[in-house]
Amino acid sequence: MSAIDSILTKALAGERLGLEEGVALFESDEIEKMGDAANRIMQQLHPEPVTTFVIGRNVNYTNVCDTYCKFCAFYRAQGSEEGYVLSDEAIFRKIQESIDVGGTEILMQGGTHPGLPFSYYTDLLKEIKKRFTIHMHSFSPAEIMKMKEVSGLPLVEVIRQLRDAGLDSIPGGGAEILDDRIRRKVSRLKGSWRDWMNVMQTAHRLGMHTTGTMVIGLGETFEERVKHLLRIRDAQDECLAGGWDSPGFLAFIPWTFQPDNTNLKGERQGPDQYLKTVAISRLMLDNIPNLQSSWVTMGPEVGKLSLQYGCNDFGSTMMEENVVSAAGTTHKVNIELILKLIREAGKIPAQRNTRYEIIRTFDDENDRVEKDFVLQN
Repeated sequence: MSAIDSILTKALAGERLGLEEGVALFESDEIEKMGDAANRIMQQLHPEPVTTFVIGRNVNYTNVCDTYCKFCAFYRAQGSEEGYVLSDEAIFRKIQESIDVGGTEILMQGGTHPGLPFSYYTDLLKEIKKRFTIHMHSFSPAEIMKMKEVSGLPLVEVIRQLRDAGLDSIPGGGAEILDDRIRRKVSRLKGSWRDWMNVMQTAHRLGMHTTGTMVIGLGETFEERVKHLLRIRDAQDECLAGGWDSPGFLAFIPWTFQPDNTNLKGERQGPDQYLKTVAISRLMLDNIPNLQSSWVTMGPEVGKLSLQYGCNDFGSTMMEENVVSAAGTTHKVNIELILKLIREAGKIPAQRNTRYEIIRTFDDENDRVEKDFVLQN
């Protein structure tokens, strides 16, 4: 039995993989073998042949940011003629458009705007919740740390006030690689990996759930990738053992760095590297229930293939997306195409909410989404 076979046998037996085993998997080119093992573990977690997706919309409320990440093509410095902050009415219109087509989730994210007071966010959330019944899966840890800075409040109080104003859960954007060497290289002002994790663990203690992410292709080593996975896993262990009213990280989403139009040049990671990362994530993160495909960066066909490498979820319809598309990636998928791709992968598509509760199963080929929409930007 080869070393890789031994590692995969161990994972399939329910034993945890460690740092050296994770590095060995990243060093291996036996991607299909890893994918098969990851798929089998996914089937243990999700025995029904169902792949879920959520109908959601990205709302990028501002592109003004003082973090200046080298890998970001979206941000504009404060004072730039291209900088913007959406009006409340524009945000309300976008949310209504999402609800009109069955949307249940708003992923509202922007830059770390130094000129917005903390009250901007809490007031906006309150006004949204007055008008709409919608899950606000919004504000990355970097944005929340900026709110802490401008407000002068302790982190726990910032997140408590956001929660009480209407924030339902926190997305995992900004994790990149949870290692300070690589973070200093690509985003010196974004803070340490511990800052990102502190936001997530504080949210978990307050009863909120979050998602975890990882971006590969930033110049990180295989060891740094595995440390990232282990840090996510350790934090999830702490949450599940803590007795908090939170499931912690409900999902993990790896994707690849998109170098176009950015100040950080690098070699674009191909489908093999992405699929390998998906499989290894599923093999190592035994305490996180859902693994989400990243068709936005990889395209629909690779997204479909990822459903055989450990993913049980196809992510969001992403009715609007500006950050990744600013880096030259413009994969757009409507609901009908999501249904088609999931079925082509041999799965039954099902619409879920942000808590991964199934709303509707499309188990008939004749099922169609009856509504369509035109985005107004």
